[in-house]
Amino acid sequence: MSDLDRYRPNVGVVLFHRDGRVWLGRRLNTPGPHNWQFPQGGVDAGEDLEAAARRELAEETGARTVSYLGRTDGWIAYDFPAGHGGSKSMRGWRGQKQVWFAFRLEGEETEIDLAAHAPQEFDDWRWAWLAEAPGLIVPFKRQAYELVAEAFAAFATPPPKDAGAI
Repeated sequence: MSDLDRYRPNVGVVLFHRDGRVWLGRRLNTPGPHNWQFPQGGVDAGEDLEAAARRELAEETGARTVSYLGRTDGWIAYDFPAGHGGSKSMRGWRGQKQVWFAFRLEGEETEIDLAAHAPQEFDDWRWAWLAEAPGLIVPFKRQAYELVAEAFAAFATPPPKDAGAI
């Protein structure tokens, strides 16, 4: 058994706007300030990773009209923090291992529907700069988000020098 076998298989999605900003969702019933994140979710046994990413994106955001931009190489893993009471850690997972996908929204923003699938994950969303994302996520996922931001930097527009944080 490899060390990565102790991590729950997961996919993450960075959804890009045509202008190079990225979609961030505010986690439902999660107090700030670190309550913004990209869509992500588990991979079903035998499920193709890109298919899982498209499914999770549609379930969590309603977005379906997207084009593929790229993916990360290999797994990016993070550990659950000590005392983390989430359902995944209670099932014996050490953390999650993720392959991340970048897609561009080709449809209209009206396609985004946070209640598209139950249970709802997010209560609000916005477009933001990719470079902002690591500072908005819960600290135990920050390093993973830094790696994702680095991997997908070529698809992003850098923030203007006077851009404030979300």
